[in-house]
Amino acid sequence: MQPTRSLVMSILFTMFLLIIVATAQAQNISQQITRDSVLTGIMERGVLRVGFDTFVPWAMQDKTGRFIGFEIDVASRFAEDLGVKLELVPTAWKGIIPALLTGKFDLLIGGMSIRADRAQQVYFSAPYYFTGQSLVAHKEKAAGFTVLEDFNTPEVIIVARTGTTAQRAAERLFPRAQRKYFDKEPQAVQELLMGRAHALIGNAPLPAQEAVKNPDKLFQPVTENLTNEPIGIALRKGDPDLLNYVNSWILQVTGEGWIQDRYAYWFQTMDWKDQVE
Repeated sequence: MQPTRSLVMSILFTMFLLIIVATAQAQNISQQITRDSVLTGIMERGVLRVGFDTFVPWAMQDKTGRFIGFEIDVASRFAEDLGVKLELVPTAWKGIIPALLTGKFDLLIGGMSIRADRAQQVYFSAPYYFTGQSLVAHKEKAAGFTVLEDFNTPEVIIVARTGTTAQRAAERLFPRAQRKYFDKEPQAVQELLMGRAHALIGNAPLPAQEAVKNPDKLFQPVTENLTNEPIGIALRKGDPDLLNYVNSWILQVTGEGWIQDRYAYWFQTMDWKDQVE
């Protein structure tokens, strides 16, 4: 039995209404997301709050107590392009993701490697640069050590900063060695300089810089990076507007060559040394 013309028209009209309702609902959801976005809150208060911890030369204090470093430059440029003031929120690394999740700050710009376990808790931007872990050793304690396997014995002590990819690299590369972790990288460096450890794993270029600063005590038996890690800006989940803006900004400043210039200044020169020593 063929459906009547009026029935067909009724069905088509009902489908048309459903499409209109669905479109309106989608627009309402989109508008609600925009209203709830952290980006909207930042613009309304005129201040961007950025969380970070101190890593040389990512973020550190100069002689006057002012924070400087690669990530400080990134945060400053981001706030400037957004047209808001920058509020820096120093935060201990081991609690930095919980601090982001509880709203202590808006973005985490602090040299955080993009990892799957971390992505369970936060959104990551696209990478804005790559880094890696490298190794520096004590000349006397590690005398004659020339390859990584020399450090993978029960008699060897490896130091690194807790909760970082340096710790993960130490556990993966030197499972047989003793491993000691510290809340701050300078503590791990001091442990190595005092001869209480054979080697330190840390973000490049720190190990190489420490070897240059302390040629009588330290050396690099292996100069190549042990890992290659993408670094991203972290933000709370559920905010596509902010994530879209962050990714667009990264594409812009990378295309300009600005990120590359700042990276070269902080990681490939020591022109900034007089500001902190």
